[in-house]
Amino acid sequence: NSKLRHVEKDVLIPQIMRDRAKELCSDKVQAFTKCCQETGVLMVVKCRQENAALKDCLVGYYSDPSFYEECKAEYLKQREEYRATGIKKKRQKFTQNV
Repeated sequence: NSKLRHVEKDVLIPQIMRDRAKELCSDKVQAFTKCCQETGVLMVVKCRQENAALKDCLVGYYSDPSFYEECKAEYLKQREEYRATGIKKKRQKFTQNV
């Protein structure tokens, strides 16, 4: 059964998309994080270029319909495994401080 509830469409699949996009844009996440750590209070002004690059990368993935379908398929696979076994599988997360 591949029917999705609203919470799955609006919350769970977008969460997978955010996690995967952060992994795929990890170089830009690291550059922005490094800039913020080095700059401190003035990060809003000094890190605009890094922030814009990170935002462009993430929005590129968020707005890609094929990326959504990949994440949806991943979610449906996880849901199917959970329904078969009753054991929730922890998803590996990107462990970079953002």
